[in-house]
Amino acid sequence: MATYALQIAGLVLGGVGMVGTVAVTVMPQWRVSAFIGSNIVVFENLWEGLWMNCMRHANIRMQCKIYDSLLALSPDLQASRGLMCAASALSFLAFMTAVLGMKCTRCTGDDEKVKGYILLTAGVVFIVTGLVVLVPVSWVANSIIRDFYNPIVDIAQKRELGEALYIGWTTALVLIAGGALFCCVSCCNEKSSSYRYSIPSHRTTQKSYHMEKKSPSVYSKSQYV
Repeated sequence: MATYALQIAGLVLGGVGMVGTVAVTVMPQWRVSAFIGSNIVVFENLWEGLWMNCMRHANIRMQCKIYDSLLALSPDLQASRGLMCAASALSFLAFMTAVLGMKCTRCTGDDEKVKGYILLTAGVVFIVTGLVVLVPVSWVANSIIRDFYNPIVDIAQKRELGEALYIGWTTALVLIAGGALFCCVSCCNEKSSSYRYSIPSHRTTQKSYHMEKKSPSVYSKSQYV
């Protein structure tokens, strides 16, 4: 029962991480405009994402434009596109693998050892997905902070950390936690199955003892002859 609860918890964390990964990929709030110095035009907010940039006017109207060329983006955003798309595909693959390894799933049979291996695979893929999400989010955040404190960069070109980066860090931690739970469940199932097959039952031991007692040895038969 405890392992089943851990499976449900891991599946929930994996599902939340999958949704978060897709949300971070499509959100435009990776870089947001910074209101510092003479740049105090607060009725306009500029958002820059992986696929588009958006301009919001006085919290009323928002205009978004898809990037015309991938090569026009900075290197960190170019790499983040590919990594986040790969993370989205990996999270979906890990989630479906975890569903196949659940205790309540019947299409993969009732062998707990096989399901343990399936859950271990799902857990490893979830952990890898969390690391893949963590790399582009931290890379973009590092470039934003570096440019923000660079005196050479113009004030109008400086940006701040957007909401997508914070959601990305949270999503990475959730994915890693879900993967760790599945790995723990798989290890617990493997230990319990090995313990079950290594110790014989009391009934089997008693039965073998009676069989040895009833069957006389070859030496005792030769004495009667």
